[in-house]
Amino acid sequence: MRRLFPVTDQTAPDSVPAPGAQPEAPADLMDREWTLDELAEAYAYPVPLTTPADPSASDAPHRWLRANMVSTLDGAAQHDGRSQAISSDADMRIFGTLRGLADVVIAGAETVRLEGYRPARARDAFAARRAADGQAPAPVIAVVSASLNLDFSLPLFTSPLVPTLVLTGAAASPDRIRDAEKAGARVIVAGDGPGVEPDRAVTALADMGLVRQLTEGGPRLLGQFAAAGVLDELCLTVAPLLTVGSAQRITGGPVLPDPERFALAAVLEEAGFLFTRYRRI
Repeated sequence: MRRLFPVTDQTAPDSVPAPGAQPEAPADLMDREWTLDELAEAYAYPVPLTTPADPSASDAPHRWLRANMVSTLDGAAQHDGRSQAISSDADMRIFGTLRGLADVVIAGAETVRLEGYRPARARDAFAARRAADGQAPAPVIAVVSASLNLDFSLPLFTSPLVPTLVLTGAAASPDRIRDAEKAGARVIVAGDGPGVEPDRAVTALADMGLVRQLTEGGPRLLGQFAAAGVLDELCLTVAPLLTVGSAQRITGGPVLPDPERFALAAVLEEAGFLFTRYRRI
């Protein structure tokens, strides 16, 4: 994996250092695989991040939501319903790194079902970094679901290292809420209607101290976050593949009245895969 070029991030306010800001990579990084620790430095969250209860850094953002997605050259976010077919070993290293840095991983119910989500695991490579930042050994998985049509007998709910969260709306079935809680999940109501309101979801998570937020989609959930203006950063892997067909893009939902502009923060490359990072302006 090599850094193609340094990018000066000009989108952050002066009081908040750019996430992952670093000088140009040393020459030895151009010709070898980066370690997980080096990737963690490159993808670090902005600092400081605070919760609303912590007044020590009032100018700092109270949470940071980044998305991690993969797309082919022709815009497909999946092949045969899953993203694995368009991923790579380097993409999976970055996937693991982003999880290793996050307090919480947010995913839509359909993505959880299709991708076979399991509990996040603690990894030795990130243990010291997480302990120093006051994080749990592994990130919390937060599943977004209006219907709560989930299999609560799965290990994701019954045996996670840290309890799984379920985000839903006020109109959710009380019986399904009880099923979720009986399995060991914690249910958070983040919407007055049947579904979850993106701004309330990210705020509720931040109020729990889960300020380093990562979403892995799917496209509909990412579209909702983008449309609500709560997405701060997009980590997008561009795979050197063509799939044709009619696969979903990385976002789904109604067209925004005006396109939202993002600024390029960094680019890495390995085996033709581009690993880009964009920040909302």
